[in-house]
Amino acid sequence: MKTNKQIGCVILDWAGTTVDFGCFAPVNAFIEAFEEISISISTTEVRIPMGMAKIEHVRQLLRMKRINSEFQRIYGRDWTEDDVVNLNRSFEKYLFATLTDYTTPIPRVIETVDLLRKKGLKIGSTTGYTRAMMNIVEPSAKAKGYFPDNCITPDGLPKGRPAPFMIYRNMIDLNVQDTDCIVKVGDTIEDIREGLNAKVWSIGVVIGSNELGLTEADINDFPEVELQEKMTAVRSKMTEAGAHFVMDTFDELPKIIEHINSKLAIDY
Repeated sequence: MKTNKQIGCVILDWAGTTVDFGCFAPVNAFIEAFEEISISISTTEVRIPMGMAKIEHVRQLLRMKRINSEFQRIYGRDWTEDDVVNLNRSFEKYLFATLTDYTTPIPRVIETVDLLRKKGLKIGSTTGYTRAMMNIVEPSAKAKGYFPDNCITPDGLPKGRPAPFMIYRNMIDLNVQDTDCIVKVGDTIEDIREGLNAKVWSIGVVIGSNELGLTEADINDFPEVELQEKMTAVRSKMTEAGAHFVMDTFDELPKIIEHINSKLAIDY
């Protein structure tokens, strides 16, 4: 049966999807925060829980077997919620000190969002950052040309990602009633799970992502074969997590939306 349904809203992640190519601001801040308690953590470890609310990200790092063992070796005890709070406070200190340096829009984002707006789509957003962090990121990104219609943080909600509550809040604020007509775009596995849990179309992006973890210079310098291998691994990881679509670059989004619209016309 054909319907008149079509995508009317796109909900975008921030760091690693629309700004901060490679998602480096939180990575660096987490590493420095753990250094304060004499624990060295790798960028690979830091990136695994990326996309979650940041205090939950701290908990997930402490729960990792190697990091947990290192904490017990150094302090002779298990970590507590007090440790979580203190580490999160340190993380915020380092993040706030550098956050404005990581608000440059990722290539092709501004032009693509402008195109979607011209087609009448609403632009929402979700993030693992707190409202205080976004009070720095939003105006700085806007001054550089990127601004969504709405931005929801985990503050005041029952849970952050992968729970669907930030997407639901966007739906309320933007007056979008049908989950079939929403796409969620993100660069982490938690982004993809967030979209799936909200029952919307969930799309991963590879270039600029946390999962790829490369700077623009890295990508330009990488041998093509090695780069394609890394990108293929990210695509596979996102697909296995349940992404409906995975795109290499952000400007593929309008074509994917056209494809979804054709499926909506046929499938319902």
